[in-house]
Amino acid sequence: MKKVILLIFAAVPFMAFPQAKFIATWEGKLNVGHFSLRLGFHVKDEGNGKISATMDSPDQNIFGKPCDDVLIKEDSITIEIKKIHGGYSGRMTNDSTLEGNWEQGGKALPMTMKKVAVIAKLVRPQTPVPPYSYNSEDVEYDNADKTLHYGATFSYPKTQGPFPTAILITGSGQQDRDETIFGHKPFAVIADYLTKKGFAVLRVDDRGAGKSTGNFQQSTTADFAKDVETGLAWLRTRKEVDPKKLGMIGHSEGGLIEDIIAARDHSIDFVIMLAGPGMSGAEVLTKQNIEILESGGVPAKAANAYGEMYKKVTEDAIVSSSYSQLYNMILTDFRSWKTKQPESILKDLKLSSDTTGETAIVKQFAMAFSSSWEKYFLAADPAPLIEQFTCKALALDGGKDLQVNPKANLDAIHHALEKSKSPKFETKEIPGLNHLFQRCKKCTIEEYQELEETFAPEALDIMGKWLEDNVVK
Repeated sequence: MKKVILLIFAAVPFMAFPQAKFIATWEGKLNVGHFSLRLGFHVKDEGNGKISATMDSPDQNIFGKPCDDVLIKEDSITIEIKKIHGGYSGRMTNDSTLEGNWEQGGKALPMTMKKVAVIAKLVRPQTPVPPYSYNSEDVEYDNADKTLHYGATFSYPKTQGPFPTAILITGSGQQDRDETIFGHKPFAVIADYLTKKGFAVLRVDDRGAGKSTGNFQQSTTADFAKDVETGLAWLRTRKEVDPKKLGMIGHSEGGLIEDIIAARDHSIDFVIMLAGPGMSGAEVLTKQNIEILESGGVPAKAANAYGEMYKKVTEDAIVSSSYSQLYNMILTDFRSWKTKQPESILKDLKLSSDTTGETAIVKQFAMAFSSSWEKYFLAADPAPLIEQFTCKALALDGGKDLQVNPKANLDAIHHALEKSKSPKFETKEIPGLNHLFQRCKKCTIEEYQELEETFAPEALDIMGKWLEDNVVK
């Protein structure tokens, strides 16, 4: 599950000639992949010819981050944010509208901004707020050779321990300890629920996020598994933890991470896979792309045709040894695929039958599939790992999940668990829930940010009841 990277900015206002028509609060919507992201600027007159601005990204729960430079010239404004090597440039087309571009990393995306009275914060009623009815500690620890440092939150009941304990494992993309996305904090919600039920819970910042160090971009799922094993080792040093009832709860890619660990660490008591993969990464992403296209209105025949091409690209990515080799392999396969498609299919997929735009499309694929993480994930097959389980296991998925097909993956997990030595296991599809375990309406990826619910209560209750029956007793 790819997540939007949080932006952090520094502050130094720029000397400029103030123009009153720009002194206002501005809000726009930036389209990023399948998501739209609200951005806002508060442009202020500081007096003495000084103009400053702060930025809000309410969908990422970021507010009041100072910008670096503000330049107003006639009908145009440029706001620079040095930390991200970009910012916003726009021209005023009327008293309340700016037409311009969001620029970052050498790329420009169109964004219209409107004058608004306030920028509304997202409503997330499930997010727990202090004071808590349990102990909550912000903790830090290192790996064995002191090359990595981790920041985390450890929560546990105020009653006498030791307690059954779970470490929470985030999905794909760099995330903080709460697995924050669009203001939702699903891991904070899960930790709050479980701790109130008598569990101790550790949730950890990913590499390079929050208080954790390390290079996330150059790491693979195998590296993230080592991070979790470091967290498990730290938990075993805490008197609040019952080491015989220690387990993992992983979301999305986090399910694959716990598979890696549970296959080799038979002291693990339980795992819960939340929308975890049961098939290889290549199969998961191919199905994901097909279903996302169909949910966006693309006819099934065209979506499946695209899936055939996408699957071939993943195969190229797994065997390629360099970017240039991958680019050439994809270019050959893409052109071969196109020649076999009727014009109606290409039209449905918004692809031209000639070579227009081919280079850009192939470059996009090659860049997306050339990272070490992507190559590892595409080839990774969880089934042989799950077959080595000796722990109890619960696998859950939402019936409306577009990112990890519920039926195909739960069936594969169930089949693998039947071959394992797991003493107790269950797989369950929960109707009406999406990949984030929200009760959805449109059930599209774009809807994640629109829903107020962070994590469906029925999903929490299923986890809680299973843990009570299989871990606590």
